[in-house]
Amino acid sequence: MNNWKKPLVITKYKQIDFVIIIMKKLTKYSIVLLLILVGIQLTGQPIKASEEDYTTTRILFVMDASRSMTGKWQGESKYLIARTILSQILDSIRNIDNVQVALRVYGHTKNFPPQNCNDTRLEVPFSNDNIDQIKFRLKQLSPRGTSPIASSLLKSKEDFTDCNNCRNIVVLITDGIEECDGDICDVSELLQKQGIILKPFIIGIGHDTHEAYDCAGQYYNAANKKQFTKALKIIITKVLSKTSLQVNLLDQYNRPTESNVNMTFINKQNNNVAYNFVHTLNSKGLPDTLNIDHLVDYRIIVNTIPPRLIDPVNLTEGKHTTVSVSCPQGSLLVKLQGQTKADFNPAIVIRSNNYNEALNIQYLNENIDYISGRYELDIQTLPPIHLSKVEIAPDNQTKIEIENPGILAIQKTIKGYGSIYALDGKKQVWVINIGSNSNQTESLYLQPGNYRLVFRSKYVMQSATTVEKEFEIKSEKTTRIKL
Repeated sequence: MNNWKKPLVITKYKQIDFVIIIMKKLTKYSIVLLLILVGIQLTGQPIKASEEDYTTTRILFVMDASRSMTGKWQGESKYLIARTILSQILDSIRNIDNVQVALRVYGHTKNFPPQNCNDTRLEVPFSNDNIDQIKFRLKQLSPRGTSPIASSLLKSKEDFTDCNNCRNIVVLITDGIEECDGDICDVSELLQKQGIILKPFIIGIGHDTHEAYDCAGQYYNAANKKQFTKALKIIITKVLSKTSLQVNLLDQYNRPTESNVNMTFINKQNNNVAYNFVHTLNSKGLPDTLNIDHLVDYRIIVNTIPPRLIDPVNLTEGKHTTVSVSCPQGSLLVKLQGQTKADFNPAIVIRSNNYNEALNIQYLNENIDYISGRYELDIQTLPPIHLSKVEIAPDNQTKIEIENPGILAIQKTIKGYGSIYALDGKKQVWVINIGSNSNQTESLYLQPGNYRLVFRSKYVMQSATTVEKEFEIKSEKTTRIKL
């Protein structure tokens, strides 16, 4: 390792010595320039400002070029009007960063009749600076065929190539409905559940077909050119607008002071996790502002113990939204009355007050936050300690101290079968079985109290040889039993 480090260090020092000699003869402005150049040489990389990772928005325009688009609409063919207005919208987003567009067209390669339900094609794929290519291709095409709308939407899955940081949008422009027995609603739901696309946008040209498309996406009726232009502008605004969200975690006084809890945003369409954010208060003591994709319907799981749910989350593009949920929390600490032993740390199972659901497991000396209320505790000592109706108050610590255990040392010279029971008056309650495969000394931590040990040698085949020994365990003391 030193063989390759040493030459590198020597090279740097030689460069620096050379720079010092030259700097003495240069003006202050030349010195600054030279320092930058040396920095580049030494690091092997140019000095530049840090860059954030931005999400790329990919918009696929699915254009209807079936025979019906040759029909007249406000003095021109529907296709010509749609092509012109779409081209204008594309020009308006030409210089927006982190936006890519593509064009799929259907009904333009085969004449009708006969009907060809495979007449759909990606004409211009996603890339940077392809808007002129899309506009040129739109001018080349002529409406002539049928309308395989569902098939076109399904094939769009192939148009959106793999991307780790992309949001995929479909904008369907059509003057009619499905003509090839496909189900656009099923296809849209499938692609959304698979996480391929967000909910599509549909513009219906000429007449209202919302009943056919409401189940597939967000529908806009364009009865004239003005409405068509407005619909496209609204869609682009919705897609590209930045939307912020503030989540208020309310304390017992309905103040947004609770924090430092993970929030999981679930996409309600496919039940996938969209975001994870650990809630934070900013320098002013207010909940931090989050930038959220408003085209997705969410529910938020606030991962307190037990969790809290925010549903629905209603976001509006370009606006700041605040949602709130009550999360008053207190803390629970379980510790020993005496000095904690290094190898004694029983699990503590925390359950809801109805004793059905295990909410969490913590250990001695851990201070864990819980939503204020009553809980059941099972401390996994020997024997277990059960505590009911443990009250955790908001903004307070509930501290529980348990007796320090004692040690039972069982000295055996033979293998055998045995059990230990806790004595409660005339009752005995099973605590643990002692090992049958060892004749070595066994040591157990037991809570203070009276016990009974029952044991029979492995090599004696008579139950009457069973041995019973009663003993007492005292806190932080060792009790020895010889078998």
